[in-house]
Amino acid sequence: MNFSLRVLLLTLTISSSFSQIVSANVVQQTKGDFEDKFRQLDEILPTPNVYRNAAGEPGVQYWQQKVDYKIDVVLDEDKRSLSAKQVITYHNNSPYKLKYLWIQLEQNRFKPDSIAEKTVTFGGIGRRGPSTRSASDSKPAGISLGELRRQQFYADNNPGYKKIVVTDASGEELNYVINGAQLRLDLAKPLAGGESTTFNIDFAFDILEEDAVRARAGYEHFPDDKRKGGNDIFLLAQWYPRVAAYSDYEAWHNKEFLGRGEFTLEFGDYDVSITVPADHIVSSTGTLENPDDVLTKVQKERLEKAKTAKRPVFIVTAEEALENEKAGTSKTKTWRFKAENVRDFAWSSSRKFMWDAKGHQQGGDEMPLVMAMSFYPKEGGDLWKKYSTEAVVHTLEVYSRFSFDYPYPVAQSVNGPVGGMEYPMITFNGPRTKWHKDKTRTYTLKEKRFLIGVVIHEIGHIYFPMLVNSDERQWTWMDEGINSFLDGVAGREWDPNIPWQVEPRDIVDYMKSNVQVPIMTQSDSVLKLGPNAYTKPAVALNILREVILGRELFDFAFKEYAQRWVYKRPTPADFFRTMEEASGVDLDWFWYGWFYTTDHVDISIDKVYKLRLDTQNPDIDFDRRRKEELDKPPSRFVETNKAEGRELWIDKNPDIRDFYDENDRFIVTNKERNKYQQMLADLKPWEREALERAVKEDKNYYVMEFSNLGGLVMPILLRYTYTDGTQEDEMIPAEIWRRSPKAVQKLLVTDKELKSVEVDPGWETADVDVENNHYPRQIIPSRIESFKSKKDERPVARDIMHDIKTKVEKPKVKEYKK
Repeated sequence: MNFSLRVLLLTLTISSSFSQIVSANVVQQTKGDFEDKFRQLDEILPTPNVYRNAAGEPGVQYWQQKVDYKIDVVLDEDKRSLSAKQVITYHNNSPYKLKYLWIQLEQNRFKPDSIAEKTVTFGGIGRRGPSTRSASDSKPAGISLGELRRQQFYADNNPGYKKIVVTDASGEELNYVINGAQLRLDLAKPLAGGESTTFNIDFAFDILEEDAVRARAGYEHFPDDKRKGGNDIFLLAQWYPRVAAYSDYEAWHNKEFLGRGEFTLEFGDYDVSITVPADHIVSSTGTLENPDDVLTKVQKERLEKAKTAKRPVFIVTAEEALENEKAGTSKTKTWRFKAENVRDFAWSSSRKFMWDAKGHQQGGDEMPLVMAMSFYPKEGGDLWKKYSTEAVVHTLEVYSRFSFDYPYPVAQSVNGPVGGMEYPMITFNGPRTKWHKDKTRTYTLKEKRFLIGVVIHEIGHIYFPMLVNSDERQWTWMDEGINSFLDGVAGREWDPNIPWQVEPRDIVDYMKSNVQVPIMTQSDSVLKLGPNAYTKPAVALNILREVILGRELFDFAFKEYAQRWVYKRPTPADFFRTMEEASGVDLDWFWYGWFYTTDHVDISIDKVYKLRLDTQNPDIDFDRRRKEELDKPPSRFVETNKAEGRELWIDKNPDIRDFYDENDRFIVTNKERNKYQQMLADLKPWEREALERAVKEDKNYYVMEFSNLGGLVMPILLRYTYTDGTQEDEMIPAEIWRRSPKAVQKLLVTDKELKSVEVDPGWETADVDVENNHYPRQIIPSRIESFKSKKDERPVARDIMHDIKTKVEKPKVKEYKK
């Protein structure tokens, strides 16, 4: 018979010397249920065209609209209201004629009869604190105090625009229709591609109390300030009527604002004059055009000094701000700001602000000097003095490395009632210090972490989406998820001991929950926005960078995406295609699994077989079998007989013996040797050479069986531990699942003897069940409990800075009557 090497390798024999086989429930594919996890995403993504090509780049005929604003706005501090006049110039850069324009009236979103207010569900998922009960709770319904406060504010106030007047350049009123929080402006004649039109909108509204309504903007009142009647901080955003976006992929973006999907807008130039009480300090999008009119000589000198300072310089000191908030004035000042090529405009005003600044020397030709600034009241305390502006600078350094130089002259962090929101050149951030009876201010580690994290996150948003202009109302993850990934990078480069919630282990609970929806779900329909739009896409990108592509390929591709789409409007298809095209790696399986499904990662190692090459040489193979037999544990029956002193028959009758008493069953005969030699003679030279080498090397062969219980295909990360105590890590690419997405086998050939195998030892893939990641199985705490013990917030929330000053007191002993 002619034996081939292929046949010989298939006769590898299974050895039981490794570990007892457990978990035999390998998931097997059944007839007709095959699912192609590697099907190409082009079947889902929009067809490439002249506006967006197949590489994920802006196409040769890419276009976008431009809208310029000139606004004069007056803040009435006593009435807490705004009135303004604005001139809007709309540039139609599209190839289409426009008969009308859609304009967003987002203050109308707060009207009691708006879609947003009328569709709020009681106790439902998604509303920030309307009740003390969720829809699935069995306990009685209850209304939170925060919701009571909100209802009472609505009862006492009338939100929304109180005045809307739309006229053309000559002052003639134009035809328009208000539809909820949108306005359709009917043009006198169609606006052709390449043409522009100018019109005016006068408007007014009462400013919302942000703490009551939670509106992303509004006023915060400080009744305990020494000034009669107290003071306010005003944060103004989504405050002026803004022309909606018009794009090649959706035409008018006129989906009404419901409170969650934030906004997508057009780039343009702004010239805004802001009239406020004369003792207010204003922070705003843009460059201050009239510093001589609103700043003192000392303040201007301090600003100049701040440009080259190592640490932030106070433009308005704490003492000056404290003195300022005691009085008030009936006089006004007008601050004028200009901003070029921005997609929105926000500002803040208060007499309570101290103001510090530091120059960030980023070099380059576009904007070599950026002024990082912070504005905050005394309530911000040392927390803001130490960390706010420094966190702004740190963010610019990290984000620019991943994308492009920061192109604007200022980057600002403002403390007020908004927990965290972003706009071009300005962000609103909420953490504060705590005032104590001993007249000191302290903060917890939790508040420190919150401030640094929120400043990084919101300043990061100036890059994504304020510059890389994704559509937040449609695909929230494109700004929140991408930005959360980058703020995780920046946060861990600040202090890796702070949990930034972007590690794979941070998403396992959500990924196996019953409230998960695909990342690609439109914002208003997402059940759990935090894990869905922030954490899960951030974790996905973290895994893509650290596990699948590696930093070099990922960073190159990501920077290519950022630079292709700065000042432009990308879609998910543009991101997916750019990352694949620039990295040179097919990632369709990854995008589909992570972004379009609710599958989770759960890779189980079910069996490990130890195999050994059957050499066909009887002198070798029979000797191995003899040793294997001797290595087996002795029979308990036989051992017990020995212990009882029972004598064997063969020992009592030594005179009766035969051939088999002198030779065991593994004795080799010449017949078998001749057969082996003939087999060698029948081999081709290359087959004999390969066999002899394999026999000489005598390697260990292990077959590992894996099952994909979660459905999400991922690379298999393995750690081998050998009997000599050494370890070795290996990554098996996700493509191993391409033909069998439910169960696969993998051969390991090694010189060493294997002791154990572990899947995902570093928790790098968001595998939801660690207990099936070990072979042999181990007694281990569940991943969830282990992680919860690490992220316990209670020690972080202790105000140790204040409590450390507490004196030791003698306990009072309670007396009991006998």
